[in-house]
Amino acid sequence: MKRLRALPRWFTRRIGYARLLCLALLIGFAVLRAADPAPVEEIRVRTFDTFQRIDPRKKAIRPVTIVDIDDKSLEKLGQWPWPRTRIAELVTELTRLGALVIAFDAVFSEPDRLNPAFVADTFRNLDEETRARLRALPSNDQVFADAIKASRVVLGESGLPEEIAALDKTLPVTGIAMLGEEPQRFMVDFPGLLRNVPVLEHAAAGRGLFTIKPERDGIVRRVPMIMQAQGQTMPSLTFEMLRVASGSGTILIKAEPGGIKSIGIKGIQIPTDRNGLLWVHYARNDASIYVPAVNVLEKNVAPDMIAGKLVLIGTSAVGLNDIKTTPVSRAMPGVEIHAQVLESALTGAVISQPIFGIAVEFATALLFGLLVIAFAPQFGPVTLVVLGAAFASMLIGLSAYFYVYNRLLIDFTYPLMSTTAIYLTLIFSSFVREQAQRKQIRSAFAQYMSPALVEQLAHAPEKLVLGGEDREMTIMFSDVRGFTTISETYKHDPQGLTALMNQFLTPLTNAILARKGYIDKYMGDAIMAFWNAPLDDKNHQINACEAAIDMLERIDELNRSRKQKALDDGHAFIPINVGIGLNTGTCTVGNMGSDIKFNYSVLGDSVNLASRLEGQSKEYGFPIIVGSSTALAVKDRFAILELDFIMVKGKTEPEVIYAIAGRDDVAQSGRFQRLRNLTIEMLSCYRNRDWDGALAAIARGRKTDEANALELLYNLYEARIRSYLDNPPPEDWNGAFALLTK
Repeated sequence: MKRLRALPRWFTRRIGYARLLCLALLIGFAVLRAADPAPVEEIRVRTFDTFQRIDPRKKAIRPVTIVDIDDKSLEKLGQWPWPRTRIAELVTELTRLGALVIAFDAVFSEPDRLNPAFVADTFRNLDEETRARLRALPSNDQVFADAIKASRVVLGESGLPEEIAALDKTLPVTGIAMLGEEPQRFMVDFPGLLRNVPVLEHAAAGRGLFTIKPERDGIVRRVPMIMQAQGQTMPSLTFEMLRVASGSGTILIKAEPGGIKSIGIKGIQIPTDRNGLLWVHYARNDASIYVPAVNVLEKNVAPDMIAGKLVLIGTSAVGLNDIKTTPVSRAMPGVEIHAQVLESALTGAVISQPIFGIAVEFATALLFGLLVIAFAPQFGPVTLVVLGAAFASMLIGLSAYFYVYNRLLIDFTYPLMSTTAIYLTLIFSSFVREQAQRKQIRSAFAQYMSPALVEQLAHAPEKLVLGGEDREMTIMFSDVRGFTTISETYKHDPQGLTALMNQFLTPLTNAILARKGYIDKYMGDAIMAFWNAPLDDKNHQINACEAAIDMLERIDELNRSRKQKALDDGHAFIPINVGIGLNTGTCTVGNMGSDIKFNYSVLGDSVNLASRLEGQSKEYGFPIIVGSSTALAVKDRFAILELDFIMVKGKTEPEVIYAIAGRDDVAQSGRFQRLRNLTIEMLSCYRNRDWDGALAAIARGRKTDEANALELLYNLYEARIRSYLDNPPPEDWNGAFALLTK
């Protein structure tokens, strides 16, 4: 009995609760890897991204050509979409030059708006004879279909997040054969499917989905080769091109109980992951495979660029918004991703994540975890560091070896994290006293400094000195429009004015803090804030834009309650309107002031520009105006509208500025798309000195339902154009407008 009571003490002395906790951690990490939640997967794929950046695919041949609807083509031939007759000419010329297969990274889901019959019915002041002659002409869609039928063309289709209409069962589909398990339950599934107009679908040699879904962090690593869309099994655009090129009639899908294994046609077998996704083995951006579409139409292209090639027709124009982020590039046109898939498949340069890779990860984590638990407490810190570095180097080296020589993706982050966590747990007790000291610092300074600075000071007391550091940050300035008018109504009630300021500054502050912002200072009714300091925020541009929209929403809510209160009290109601300027750039941030008193603040040219942008929000009629760096970083998450190319006072370089009109739901709306198209057309004419064209675009815009949203912008540009008509800008004018005020 006495021995039994002594057993816990012996166990504690010989084994220790820390080692027991480490064993639990070892098991916990194994369970975590098996569950594979989003953060674990992201760490793993980021590692694979690094391999691709270090050792991208080398191009031995170039079997693919991209016919690019680029800015040059749009400038010469007009905005997209072009008339179908022009696209038919493009197909005919590519066919004449010997293109093997032609595919469109676009969908023609509606009849051409310039079909002769439509023109006859909608254009005014046409005589009946002309209308009759127009109606007798073949439709542009039929002309395009005839060109498609005379070639080997694969039409692009798009998967949609929701079903839009019942599928037309009479339209042709690609034949699918299956070997093994039923694969549909593993595939990427789109609720809706957007197809081309029937006359084009019937004429095409093939059809496939060009939809590319970035992963959770916005990077395109894997592209589906086979998908479900509105209950229909569909190949990708690229694989359908391979099928048409090979003359195969059917696509074969091989599946096992764990998922899809491969997808194949005659002569080509492509390994995929369990969901039918291909890990794209990227090469770096290759400008040599691009041919401007206008060059093809003008017959100004080398024949060997087209003859015998798989030809993709797509766009790299920024205004058409088909730019993706990949492991090797932050700005790769979506059509080039399709080209990369084709090149990988045709050259056999594919990468894959083998099934045995997970077993290797588990075995490595178990072996080294047990070794650390058993022997780490017996070694000194220098020995542990050396052994740890050797262990990490070995794991990284093995993983790199499998990638470089076998093109296999073996993850080293899981065993490395598991072993590191166990080691840190074993030495945790040595930091107890240090943690107590940090707690004392927090308690002493929490009443005088911001929580973020207190946390930094607790970890690094040496930061309580003058100085700063350079880092990329997003800066915000906000101000209340017409606050002088509002404050005049409180000239006999200063306490009421103070209460009103607190009433609107509180929700604005909460919106900023909720999105990880730091309040630099209050300047009366204005707020200055910044992101990515003192704490790192990799999404600082997105968080700043989210905060700006939240601020407007909270002010709207405040105005509604104030209006109701004013009505109840019988007082006049003056709404509070806020203007916001955002800009991203390198700034100096740190403790600034004197040896006696200093504040944590930020300085730099980017800060000044953010202040200038806030001041311009009332001129352009949009409450949120951002600089180009911010807009480029958030363009996939928000409704971004280009406003101007300006030279602000005190700066020597012009800046493109944008408005944020809302989140992604607004960006996808038809109303915003019309706003953007109207603005793009007007700006294009303006910057090309086509004053009449710009005025005509403004006049057309004012007749639309969206005219109110752009009225101030139209007034601004109309005044400029009238001035330029009298006093034209110099020959070297680049479209920039110099602001005369801050």
